[in-house]
Amino acid sequence: MTTFNRSKSFNQKALGVGSPRSLSFGTSRINRSSSVSHCLRVLVVIGSLFSFFIAIGGGYIYVLPSFTQAFHGYGISKSNDSIGDCNVFDGNWIVDNSYPLYNASECPFVEQGFNCLGNGRKDEDYLKWRWKPKNCDIPRFNIYYILTLFQNKRIVFVGDSMSRSQWESLICLLMTGVEDKKSVYEVNRNKITKRIRYLSARFNSFNFTIEFFRSVFLVQHAWMPRHAPKRVRSTLRLDKMDDISSEWVNSDVLIFNTGHWWVPGKLFETGCYFQVGNALKLGMSIPAAFRMALDTWALWVQNTIDTNRTRVFFRTFEPSHWSDQTHRFCNVTRHPMSETEGTDRSLFSDATWEVVKKMTVPVTILHITAMSAFRSDAHVGKWNDNLSIADCSHWCLPGVPDMWNEILLYFLLYQP
Repeated sequence: MTTFNRSKSFNQKALGVGSPRSLSFGTSRINRSSSVSHCLRVLVVIGSLFSFFIAIGGGYIYVLPSFTQAFHGYGISKSNDSIGDCNVFDGNWIVDNSYPLYNASECPFVEQGFNCLGNGRKDEDYLKWRWKPKNCDIPRFNIYYILTLFQNKRIVFVGDSMSRSQWESLICLLMTGVEDKKSVYEVNRNKITKRIRYLSARFNSFNFTIEFFRSVFLVQHAWMPRHAPKRVRSTLRLDKMDDISSEWVNSDVLIFNTGHWWVPGKLFETGCYFQVGNALKLGMSIPAAFRMALDTWALWVQNTIDTNRTRVFFRTFEPSHWSDQTHRFCNVTRHPMSETEGTDRSLFSDATWEVVKKMTVPVTILHITAMSAFRSDAHVGKWNDNLSIADCSHWCLPGVPDMWNEILLYFLLYQP
C-alpha cells in the first residue's frame, strides 16, 4: 500500500568496548605502573561511552526532523489521548490570527464566485477561525514536506461543486510553498468554472497532479428511456456508476462526495427520475435512491480500486444555512453559530456511515457535517459572481474547505 509516512532510517553500529585487564592482588603492595595503566583504561572506557552517546544524540537530531518536518509550529496539546487516538471531528472553532493560510486573489485556482473578499465582503472575522478537536490539535503542516510527499502521486477529487471548492483550496494551500507559481497550471489551460467536468492542476516541479471530476450523483445520469411517461426527461441509473468512473482508477488518493444534488429541485422538478436495470422507479424516495447509489459506489470501490495503492476517502454532507426551506433567503452571520440548530445531522451522512461500515475494503470517512454546521458566517452569501442571487450553500475561500484539507492531510500522515 502506498504510504504517506516517511522517515529516515538511522543505523548505528554498536561500539565494541574491550574489558579492562584484571588486576593482580598477589601482594599487599599495588604496583604504580599497573595503577596508572588501570586509570588510563578507565578513561578510555569513559571516553568511548561518551562518544557513543554523542553519536546516538547526533543520530537522534538527524532523524527527528523527518518526523517533525511534516508539521511546524503546532504544539500538540497535552491530553490523555495520543494524536493517533484523537477524534478530530469532535471539537469547536477557536480564533487563530495566523489564518487565513493563503490569499484567494493571489491564487489563480480560486474561481471568482468563491473569492468573497475579492467580491466586496468587508469583514474578515470569518477568516480567523480554526477547528480545535477536544483532546488534541490538528498540526499545522509544513508545505514543502507535503509537496515532496505528493511527488509522483495522483490526488483525485470526485463529486459536486463542494468537492471542486476543496480541490481549489488544496491547490492554493500547496501553492504557497512553490517558488515558481507558473510551474503550477491547469493541464488543459482551462479557466476554473463550474461548467467543466474535468480539471487537473499539475505541480510540475514535483511531478504530481490534483484532479477534479464533476460527478454530482456518482452514478450514471442517462437520457430518457424509450416509452417513458412524458414527465420523465432523464434518469439516474442507480445500479451503474458514472460513465467516467474508469478515469478515477489508478489514483493514489481518492476523495468522494455527493449530496447537494439529491433534492427534488435537481431531480423530479427537472424531470429526472430513478432507474434500476430497465425498470423505472417513479415512486422511489430520494433517501432510498441515495442509499442504493451508495451501495453501487461501495461495490465499485471493492471490485475496482486497489486499496493497497489508493487511499479512499468519502466526505460527508456539507450543511447549508438558508433562512427558509425555499433557499431564497440567505443570512450570513458575522460569527459562527453557538448552536447547530439541527444542521449537524444529515440523512445523507448517516447513510454514508451505514454503507461504509459494511464495506470489505478500508475507506476513511471525513465526517465534516457537524463541524461545518457551526459556520453560518463562512458562506458565499451575496459576495459571489452573481450579485442577484445569494448563496448559503457554497463556502468562501479561504475558509471552511481549508480545514477539511487540513484534516485530510492529518489522516494521510497520522492515520495511514
